[in-house]
Amino acid sequence: MEFFWQGLDTSAPTFQHLADRSPVKPVRRPGYESKLWMIFDGLTVLGSSVMATLYATHSTPFDGARKFLHGTLIYGRSMWILMAFLCGFCISLILISQRLQLYTPRRLNSIFREQKLSIEACFIASLLLTNALYLVKAEDIPRRIVLITLVLVTVSLSVRRLIYRLRLYRNFERGMGTCSVLIVGAGLEAQALHRYLQKTSRLGYTSKGFVNISDASSSENRDSDSEMFTIEALFNRARKHFVDELLITSACDRKTVQAILEQARIHRVNLRYLPYLYDGQGLDDPIEYIGQFPAIPLHCGGLPVFSLGVKRVLDIVLSLLALLLIAPVFLAIAIAVKLESEGPVFYSSERVGKKGRVFRCLKFRTMVRDADSLRAAIMHMNERDGVLFKVSNDPRITRLGRFLRKYSLDELPQFINVLRGDMSIVGPRPPIASEVQNYQLSHLRRLDVMPGITGLWQVQARQNPSFDTYISMDFAYIENWSLMLDLKIIAHTVGVMLSGTGS
Repeated sequence: MEFFWQGLDTSAPTFQHLADRSPVKPVRRPGYESKLWMIFDGLTVLGSSVMATLYATHSTPFDGARKFLHGTLIYGRSMWILMAFLCGFCISLILISQRLQLYTPRRLNSIFREQKLSIEACFIASLLLTNALYLVKAEDIPRRIVLITLVLVTVSLSVRRLIYRLRLYRNFERGMGTCSVLIVGAGLEAQALHRYLQKTSRLGYTSKGFVNISDASSSENRDSDSEMFTIEALFNRARKHFVDELLITSACDRKTVQAILEQARIHRVNLRYLPYLYDGQGLDDPIEYIGQFPAIPLHCGGLPVFSLGVKRVLDIVLSLLALLLIAPVFLAIAIAVKLESEGPVFYSSERVGKKGRVFRCLKFRTMVRDADSLRAAIMHMNERDGVLFKVSNDPRITRLGRFLRKYSLDELPQFINVLRGDMSIVGPRPPIASEVQNYQLSHLRRLDVMPGITGLWQVQARQNPSFDTYISMDFAYIENWSLMLDLKIIAHTVGVMLSGTGS
């Protein structure tokens, strides 16, 4: 197979390299998530109308489809007219829901408010539909079908949003899907916002504290004991703490805000301004709310939300298929591991994932039971440079373990980690905590994405002992990521496994 990564830039990017790029205009938050919600609403309306019609006409799905195609589903009424009413109801529901901000669910921090708005949108759209039916004098359309459709739509949308909201809150409690923020400014306003974010976990924000900028305007409310930061130090701290978004309070003057905005574009960090003392910043930008605090989005990094959503769906589907197909092999390996040596079947170790989140990574056990405690005794045999550790003839590895490692079969349980949301099928290798502690600041960029079972480094330079090559491969993957690149890496991984080049 041709090496498809040869055209990729594998040089490790630095902050200076990014700073040399031309500044880009601020972009608004992509509407992929909103479009998905609109599509789901449209499918809900269609499904509800089909179920209501089949129930009211006592028809089977096959019989209903045949009558629909022949125009006899509802006697005396053209199917095209019925579809026009249905499309009109669907469009009006979507427009009303958009107006009520139901397609930006993270901004609605109350379950009861979201349910109220959802019912309100359905009620207004229902009034428009019934008025249209009255104006065109469509008495031959059974009111029973209309009523059941409206009830099903209202209930379905409310239940779906409730399930999504509860799942979202659960993920926030587990630290998944949260947005890490750093507050610029240390006055009473900043301290109040910090306490509010810490107390209100349902917002999905994790506050990493607040900092003062050395050239910010003086304020009588500023905490004089706070450490002063330069703008460069601010973004270094943002990188160190995996900050997704900066929140600028009114303690910063206009010049400082502009300087931070320019750097936010370079470092691809989201930026919002809290207009406590509004000074004309972001005149053309909409005002959003972080709980009870108004905020103006000045810059958004423009993450490919839709593509990342597709990647997650592929991870789930492919992992389920893999676990089902390899279930006999999975069971056979588990039995063999248990019979060969004493100890558990699986080896579970703490790994550092996306944004520094620690999780338990699963593998089939390939070493003796007390392998971790014996590591210090063989550190002098390490064959890798930098922070990596690898020994070809590691005495701790069992005979079965060597076979499993050769064909990468020991990593099959990581499909369970993928289903849990800790890992992806393709991504940088998940490091252990001791490796991350020795990272330089620029190396932390590889933790911006979900770690993977396989990746560019695993299929191209797995035997290369250079830590710089290891890091540059991960940076090349992050810089050039696409769904097609993931599929190519997965395809090549199969060849690598069959060739037995693992160790």
